[in-house]
Amino acid sequence: MSILSRKLLPSTSALAAFDSVARLGSFSAAAEELSLTQGAISRQIQTLEQQLGVRLFERTSRGVGLTQAGGTYQRAISAALSEIRAASLNVMTGMHSNTLNLAILPTFGTRWLLPRVPGFVAAHPQITFNFATRIGVFDFDREGLDAAIHIGQPDWPGAECIYLMGETVAPVASPAFLAEHPISTPGDLARLPLLHMASRPGAWRHWFEHAGLTPPPAQGMRFEQFSNVAQACMAGLGVALMPLFLIDSELKSGQLVTACDLPVKSTSAYYLAVPQKKANFEPVLRFRDWLLDQVARFVAENKSDISVK
Repeated sequence: MSILSRKLLPSTSALAAFDSVARLGSFSAAAEELSLTQGAISRQIQTLEQQLGVRLFERTSRGVGLTQAGGTYQRAISAALSEIRAASLNVMTGMHSNTLNLAILPTFGTRWLLPRVPGFVAAHPQITFNFATRIGVFDFDREGLDAAIHIGQPDWPGAECIYLMGETVAPVASPAFLAEHPISTPGDLARLPLLHMASRPGAWRHWFEHAGLTPPPAQGMRFEQFSNVAQACMAGLGVALMPLFLIDSELKSGQLVTACDLPVKSTSAYYLAVPQKKANFEPVLRFRDWLLDQVARFVAENKSDISVK
């Protein structure tokens, strides 16, 4: 190994000491956490700084703080150390071959998927689930995830997107909002505050075009989380274009009502995204088969709220 290569690969002891001091802001606290002396921690940090050729910490009135270079390094190193710890735990416990690390969408996951998961667990007790909430496309390797439930288009780089189901969306609002802002035609919505979801950026445009209308400028509140859109809508902040099957309880309770009886098939759909290297991973295969069966059953029972491909 070249001298440069050795410099780019500090010892894990030094990296662990650095990460601990960075998180705790104290050499003594780091020493206690790692069961080392304060002097040993200091030497590890000094060695690391000499190896990298930069100062990582500076003394402050509160103890020690990260320099700008130290902060940048800590953000990258903490993620790498977490992956190493997880990999070590998997090897030590022999769990990795029976563990499915799955990324789920917040609302789809909690309202549709998780209530059904006990059935999968009962059928496959040898497989352990680890769930992570993610929105949008991410790097499977970096995140340590085996598969993801994805909303959008089947265009995930390096992954196979297995179609699950579409969705029907319709404009909804709170009863109080509609009482103050009566709607008689689809065009009336253009003058009202429209709420937007980040995961469906062109949803309102598609709806207006389907109604034969020119879409208004894409103005109004924008939300990352589906649940936040629902809450804003129930609070009377505007009209939201929402998947009917995910707000079934709000519609039945009367918290939300249809603002305009013009449901539209969404341009987005739900997919199971599987990275190519996990295509033959047994837990992924088991989950895929089970999920497709659950989707088929659900679509058959809810054709009015689900758009079939």
